[in-house]
Amino acid sequence: QVQLVESGGGLVQAGGSLRLSCAASGRTFSSYDMGWFRQVPGKEREFVADIRRSGGWRRYADSVKGRFTISRDNAKNTVYLQMNSLKPDDTAVYYCAADGGAAGWGQGTQVTVSS
Repeated sequence: QVQLVESGGGLVQAGGSLRLSCAASGRTFSSYDMGWFRQVPGKEREFVADIRRSGGWRRYADSVKGRFTISRDNAKNTVYLQMNSLKPDDTAVYYCAADGGAAGWGQGTQVTVSS
């Protein structure tokens, strides 16, 4: 298991941007595929984006494609989610995960987009 801590959430107006960060503990960060998920109350947690260990392959949910960018810095043990053109529907708690959650979840960071 890897320990994950998200940061960067907050309140932003529609059309604005935020960058989430997820810092991982340990020396094996580069051995994990990393991802972002989000959840709103009463709904299941949903996939947002993920990135392979080397950073060379990325995947996005259709709802965020073209607006969000996932990246990682293995030297800093950190994965990022740059969120642009935010919409009220993007409001959720955002979680980072290692290996799809099998190796660990962060505690979540709230993102609220006002209309």
